[in-house]
Amino acid sequence: MAIDIMEIQAALREDDLDAWLLYDFHGSNPIARGVVGLNETLKLTTRRWYYLIPASGKPRALVHSIERENLAHLPGTRLEYSSHRQLEASFVALLAGCRRIAMEYSPNCLIPYISRVDAGTVNAICGLGVDVVSSGDLVQRFEAVWSEQALDTHREASERLYRIKDRAFALVSERLSTTTNVSEFEIQQAMVAWFKDEGLVTDSPPVVAAQQSSGNPHYLPTETDSRPIHLNEIVLIDLWGKLDITGAVFADITWVGYTGSPVPSEYSGVFQVACEARDAAIELVAEATQTGRELRGWQVDRAARSIIDTAGYGPQFMHRTGHSLGEAVHGNGVHMDDYETHDDRRLLPGTGFTIEPGIYLDKFGVRTEVNMYVGNGKASVTGPAQEDLVSLA
Repeated sequence: MAIDIMEIQAALREDDLDAWLLYDFHGSNPIARGVVGLNETLKLTTRRWYYLIPASGKPRALVHSIERENLAHLPGTRLEYSSHRQLEASFVALLAGCRRIAMEYSPNCLIPYISRVDAGTVNAICGLGVDVVSSGDLVQRFEAVWSEQALDTHREASERLYRIKDRAFALVSERLSTTTNVSEFEIQQAMVAWFKDEGLVTDSPPVVAAQQSSGNPHYLPTETDSRPIHLNEIVLIDLWGKLDITGAVFADITWVGYTGSPVPSEYSGVFQVACEARDAAIELVAEATQTGRELRGWQVDRAARSIIDTAGYGPQFMHRTGHSLGEAVHGNGVHMDDYETHDDRRLLPGTGFTIEPGIYLDKFGVRTEVNMYVGNGKASVTGPAQEDLVSLA
């Protein structure tokens, strides 16, 4: 996708910024590379490069002489340097007229996902009398907002994930009805094959976690480290994927079953707390979007977390409520987080993310995960939300 300078400049003026300075050294800033289109090329970028988009006027690039062509596809003027002395002089010229600029920087590293510019570079800029602020919301606008086509790919991926989820639970039920010899890894590998059948790609095989394994939020069975699935146990599956086409964005869901009947209140009660937390977050996002009220990621996390805290399971909810979705499963947009980080980025129209509160005990764990999309005036969950533990008996 071509960079839209005029749209970026309008956003800079709206946020009262003089410029957005995109900077990278040796791939240290994948966000900047994505914005300027370098991730789509095979060019070497072993030297520092800078691309400054001012709120008005022509953009300015600063590149090393031996990699002078790396930003040639971008509009604007270009400065070149070879020695560090030339870089220092050119740097002053690059920032001329700027007093407040955005970079991939997070004060006190509160949002490490956006903190891509090294402290030395920020120090050098501040030493010139220029104030550096976070580009977090700019990144969202130009890296995390989905097109209508991307939303379509998300919805299609979501439908396929739900089919795989249903097949996985059906296979667990079938195997337990005929034999007790079924493992987490076996179910996981069957799901991997179904991903291929459904035309989905992903960065990891899905999570299949039974009983004690489900108490570990990032458990992943392997061939050498996998647990048998028995009767009368919790089975948690977490699966994420996207269509194998350019520009597709991820869907990511988690469902929980129980290999017996009826489901003991010990399990159903904890799961209901997670569902209430999920629904509180969903309702907050939907209400704020409908009324046009500004909402930030940390507020969504707090809405879900307060439900779990009140129920007495606060220490057992040990991760954020949700993460941005994009062409990578963890996208560059706002996360629903006031726990691992304090994400004060705004929820912007055109962005998608997960809502996935969980409670993790020594004996078992549960999580319920849905995806939300924020449109213009309306936010919606893009797939079915689990209301009760699925009986696999």
